[in-house]
Amino acid sequence: MSEDAVVKAPRWRRWGKEALWLLLFALIISTVLDLWRSPALPEGSLLPVLTLQDGTQADLQAMSRERPLLVYYWASWCAVCRFTTPAVEQIWQDGGNVLTVALRSGDDARLQQGMARKGLSFPTHNDEQGTLAARWQVSVTPSFLIIKDGKVVSSTTGWSSRWGLQLRLLWARWQA
Repeated sequence: MSEDAVVKAPRWRRWGKEALWLLLFALIISTVLDLWRSPALPEGSLLPVLTLQDGTQADLQAMSRERPLLVYYWASWCAVCRFTTPAVEQIWQDGGNVLTVALRSGDDARLQQGMARKGLSFPTHNDEQGTLAARWQVSVTPSFLIIKDGKVVSSTTGWSSRWGLQLRLLWARWQA
């Protein structure tokens, strides 16, 4: 048999294999980065009661009891947040259990103006000095935490889609 007679795999099959390897590699890198940058609540501490933009109090422990709570750390200056914030707003509009934390995004008046200009209505705690973020070891915006029964059961950082966040919330409901 000559070398010319050796049959090569079709081009689409080779490209498909390369795409699968690339996807697997990206998934591994993303998972490692999420584990490395994952926020953590202080050991043994209860979740705080936060004051929201509208002056009401939000008890995270109570909010996460009936169904998983999505806590979204974002910032007005964050470029990626421009893409993730509408997804979080939509989850909130659809009745999702959402609380957001605006990290170093100005004083209450400036934050409220920015939120109104962008049509954002989700409940927000203004972490003007970054105190809460430091306590929870949040070092990246955007960061997403799923809290169930007062414990962080899932977290991710960076871009996430609405469907990805909804799947995380659904998965948290099924966890014991």
